[in-house]
Amino acid sequence: MKKVEVVAAIIHFEDEILCVQRAKNKLSYISEKYEFPGGKIEDSESQEEALRRELVEELNVIVDIQSLFLTIVHQYPDFELTMHSFTCKVNSKEITLNEHIAFNWLKVDELESLDWAAADIPIVKKLKNKKYAR
Repeated sequence: MKKVEVVAAIIHFEDEILCVQRAKNKLSYISEKYEFPGGKIEDSESQEEALRRELVEELNVIVDIQSLFLTIVHQYPDFELTMHSFTCKVNSKEITLNEHIAFNWLKVDELESLDWAAADIPIVKKLKNKKYAR
């Protein structure tokens, strides 16, 4: 079974979080699903370096990486995904979609309204629980 290690950004602007929609994909279980932006870690890159590079490539955005939020290991039908998610902040909602087909800036209690990729759902749940635990 192929193993893939990626990073993902939970990008906050004030009280909203950026959610991006994947393009159509031959893998139906991730095609057009929402996700937190990010991507594969290249050889010799740290998680933070990979996240910064991916966010510039995908969204033309520079973020302030805050901290590791949650690491998820998820078994998809064709591969095992290990995803390290980080909380990040931006000073503007201005982004450019270079790979995704849509985006939303949503409050935490609105996140569950989207059709998320399975690996991203634990992040959504933890964000929601963390909000109400305050």
